[in-house]
Amino acid sequence: MSRPRLGYLLKHAGLRLAELTGPALEPYGIDGRELAVLSVLGTPEPLSQQEAAQRLGIDRTTMVALVDALERKELVGRRPHPGDRRKNMVEPTERGRDTLERAARAVDAAEEAFLAGLPGDDARLLRDLLGRLV
Repeated sequence: MSRPRLGYLLKHAGLRLAELTGPALEPYGIDGRELAVLSVLGTPEPLSQQEAAQRLGIDRTTMVALVDALERKELVGRRPHPGDRRKNMVEPTERGRDTLERAARAVDAAEEAFLAGLPGDDARLLRDLLGRLV
């Protein structure tokens, strides 16, 4: 009997994790992609939309749509870049920082639940190995 294909395993592990993280994020009114954007923008140094998109590996159009959605939710604000009027700096609002902190804790708990079936240091090892692959 052949072993399961890696693509199958990764896809279904991702789906199972999404089944836990999606509901964990619902109380905060954001989804996983929006949490990723907030996480990148929540760093100490302000970023332009373009810089944030590059860090996340997403295209400019998708980034604009995500920032627009977060701005409508009053979780981020845009301001002109001080050195380049063609760029916008994007930063979390106070509400956005609070949402980021609470939502990140909820996702941490969901990830712990997802990994709970692994014995010993296997959860850390899985994260390490996936990190190397990515």
